[in-house]
Amino acid sequence: MLRNRRPAESTEERSTLASIGTLVATLVVLYLAREIFIPFAFALALSFILTPLALRLQRIRLGRVPSVMIVMFAVVAFTAAVSWMVGNQLIEVADHLPDYQANIQNKIDRIRSPATGALGRVEKSVAAIGKELDGAGAAAAVVRGRHPGTTIDNPLPVQVVKPEPGPLAYLRDLIQPFLVPLGMFGFVLILTVFILIKREDLRNRLLRLVGVSQLHAATQALDDAAQRISRYLMLQFLVNGLLGVVIGAGLEAMGVPYAALWGVIAALLRLVPYVGILCAAILPFALSLAVFDGWLRPALILLLFFVLEMIVGNFIEPWLYGAHTGISSLGLLVSAIFWTLLWGYPGLILSTPLTVCVVVLGRYVPQLSFLHIVLGDEDVLSTEIHLYQRLLAMDHAEALEVTTQFLKDRSLLDLYQQVIIPALILTEQERHRGTLEASREEFIFLCLTEIIAELGENDPPKKETAAHTGRVFLIPAKDAADEVSAVLFGQLLEREGYAVISLPLGSSEELAVLEPAPDDIICVSALPPFAFAAAAKLCAQLRARHPEVRIMAGIWGFPEGREQMLARLEKSSNMTVAITLAQGLEQTANVPVPA
Repeated sequence: MLRNRRPAESTEERSTLASIGTLVATLVVLYLAREIFIPFAFALALSFILTPLALRLQRIRLGRVPSVMIVMFAVVAFTAAVSWMVGNQLIEVADHLPDYQANIQNKIDRIRSPATGALGRVEKSVAAIGKELDGAGAAAAVVRGRHPGTTIDNPLPVQVVKPEPGPLAYLRDLIQPFLVPLGMFGFVLILTVFILIKREDLRNRLLRLVGVSQLHAATQALDDAAQRISRYLMLQFLVNGLLGVVIGAGLEAMGVPYAALWGVIAALLRLVPYVGILCAAILPFALSLAVFDGWLRPALILLLFFVLEMIVGNFIEPWLYGAHTGISSLGLLVSAIFWTLLWGYPGLILSTPLTVCVVVLGRYVPQLSFLHIVLGDEDVLSTEIHLYQRLLAMDHAEALEVTTQFLKDRSLLDLYQQVIIPALILTEQERHRGTLEASREEFIFLCLTEIIAELGENDPPKKETAAHTGRVFLIPAKDAADEVSAVLFGQLLEREGYAVISLPLGSSEELAVLEPAPDDIICVSALPPFAFAAAAKLCAQLRARHPEVRIMAGIWGFPEGREQMLARLEKSSNMTVAITLAQGLEQTANVPVPA
């Protein structure tokens, strides 16, 4: 067996190392070729936004190329108009700053430390010490026979005077900072036009690279990524635009000059996650310090930006498009830091769309599934696993919280059947492997019993139930897990109007004292992994002792595909078998009388 395991283990190790090597190589390529990938990523993001507009124009039979050109012309015109407006407004703000020079000087004078009080005394002491030190240095220089600040040779100072720049040099210095952004913008526009015109061809080539064998997964991944990114970008532009309007209106109400300008800048800068809104708040805050005398309105401006960002970031955005991105809040923060370190500020702007692509890859590519687990917003633990984990941690409060959260949109039957029964089965499997301590085992069964009792009290039946003739005797097949399953099934039966008598472990012989009648039902409750053998043995004993009583076996969570074993059990013991709680409730009313 060891010889058979070693090749499998080595293959798995090689696969892991290959995945890690591929990931590292991808990161290196993304970093070294960032000058190419950054405009391409911007072009892809822009194409996701403009594709619906181009398709609408195509539906009125304009043709693909004219539709794309019209859309791109509208984008360029809108960008130029906004840039022109913002630039002119900023120049006008700079021209009016000298009008507020007196107010700015008053603010600076107020910030300085006062002449009286503790701070004033400290300032005077520091100044006096500095003067004494300067005087001591001058005296020492005189003693040495030279004036302070001179050298032995007394060289003449030399000053290099640069010639005045000419008109061409001035124009070059003025335009040079804008050349790189303008070149980047033009490159992005060209790539966007190409992507919009050749989008089907690019998609087909990408699918061909993936291969026909992975065609289904690749198609799902492309559709999923495109839908998530398109919805996110469209909703982000909508949210940022509305936020800019609200900020502009709020600043206008406060009397801040150029309020519409600051609203537009806030909407644009908020495209940069986390730091964009801070930069947008600094500009009107600094202007308010120059314009207004007091500190109230500058404080109100900061409060306006802070409150709106908290509301939008924590309530509106998660409600609008949190589910569309599929990224957790922590994943967004980590991805923003990662892409910023990799690509700088362009990476910060593109961090969310790029991370959406990474999460989608992790969802559909098994080798990258860890990315979906780490960055995604889906629950990585199912409810039954979560409950079992908190039970293993001996955390009664959170285990109860897991069950109550499940009950908000599900029934008690669903909770018992889909959560608690699987948790009990996991406990049994762990116990039979010998890896579950006795203290934890005892806590799990005790905690589940208490949770079942508490849920039964807090969740009464929703409708009137008819009383049934006969009693139902519930008997656990073998151990404590079977006993807990019998308790929860008995609670469900009581909600249906049955008279239930739950017997403890090892009390099957006491049924003779209770004298079951032909109208009564004996139900044996059992759980995997050794449910079948224990239930079959106990049912055979009960049939021998009570040949005229109806008997049912509840083998909860019995694996599917083994119906022949259940049929043999039903035939050998002349009884009914149920493998789910819902099936058990249905069959309890129809258990046949033994022939």
